[in-house]
Amino acid sequence: MTSTEELLDAVVIGAGQAGLSAAGQLLRKRVEPGTGFVVLDANDGPGGAWRHRWDALTFDAAHGIHDLPGMPLGTPDPREPASRVVSRYYGAYEEQLALPVIRPVDVRSVDHLQGVFTVTAADGRQWRARTVINATGTWDSPYVPYYPGIAEFTGRQLHTRGFTAAQDFTGRSVLVVGGGTSALQFLLQLHEAGATTVWTTRRAPDWTDRFLDASWGVDVESSVSARTTMGLPPLSVVAATGLPVTEQYLAGIAAGVLVSRGPLRRITPGGAVLDGPGPDGGRVPSQGDVADRLLAPGGPASGGLDRVPALTGRACTAVSSEDPLTTWETPVDTILWATGFRASLDHLSPLHVRERGRGVRMERDGVTVAKMPGLFLVGYGASASTIGATRAGRRAAVQAAACL
Repeated sequence: MTSTEELLDAVVIGAGQAGLSAAGQLLRKRVEPGTGFVVLDANDGPGGAWRHRWDALTFDAAHGIHDLPGMPLGTPDPREPASRVVSRYYGAYEEQLALPVIRPVDVRSVDHLQGVFTVTAADGRQWRARTVINATGTWDSPYVPYYPGIAEFTGRQLHTRGFTAAQDFTGRSVLVVGGGTSALQFLLQLHEAGATTVWTTRRAPDWTDRFLDASWGVDVESSVSARTTMGLPPLSVVAATGLPVTEQYLAGIAAGVLVSRGPLRRITPGGAVLDGPGPDGGRVPSQGDVADRLLAPGGPASGGLDRVPALTGRACTAVSSEDPLTTWETPVDTILWATGFRASLDHLSPLHVRERGRGVRMERDGVTVAKMPGLFLVGYGASASTIGATRAGRRAAVQAAACL
């Protein structure tokens, strides 16, 4: 379907976990595939954002893939790249349900006039529908914060989105910026591949030793939903979940690889200026209450900070008169920005659903956009995880069917 002449009941934008869950639920609500709804995917094959993940991210290192409705994932080889596992799984789901996925479609805008949405692609194709379920996720909106000197850095800079293999950095000195789980995975892989790593976080790493049970998941969703119902942009995933102290991460802390050297203050042409006690390894900033307890004498990571490798560095002058703390510079030739993503919602700009703070105010169901009846966001806010995306996709489809 490539014209606006036929009016669909729903258009689903995105074929990741949330979009496929929504599509499957539309089928269960007896919305006809093809003539009643379509799924538009920007990729040239199944897998959503997972198809772009680096091969070194094996399935056992991925933080869980929730089953799609009615089709268990099973038990894949934990050593297989997660990108292949998920792409194969999503593809099988599309085939089993005969979902009307159209790809590749680069959606550029969504308009709304007289109760009808018009979805326009970059190549001019259009689809008209009574409802839109937006499941575009975050992969296409990488976030790199500004730091003084970032434009003058002479080495290589890349974001999580551009990472392919740790072996590309063997023998390099890499500054990893970010406090989430992707930063942890990068640090461990880079260290194993023979790179020299320096980890910088804005504040002490948010380690947690809380057991990740069902109540924990409910608490996380509740805290995120509290923001989105007020129209505030969602915080980062780690701000809501914390960093779980797994055996792998505990070993990384004890070895000194997963130890933050302090916040980044500025970037020099050949290095980075950090605000911490110094590069010698003898003193490091607090790693937060949980990690400090683990590293205390008698703890499971006892003595870890004593083994933190010394870094080449020199003392620097204070960044400003208002910030007199001692800073130091360490030379690096690569900066890896593991600083997360933002929701990919630019194509919804014509609908003016963003609040002043750039968030979208959601109804209490977590999927309905308050300012635009008939528009549903899934994979946004509390539904950013795969389990949350599955639930939100089903919920959005139920709400869309109710609109019809």
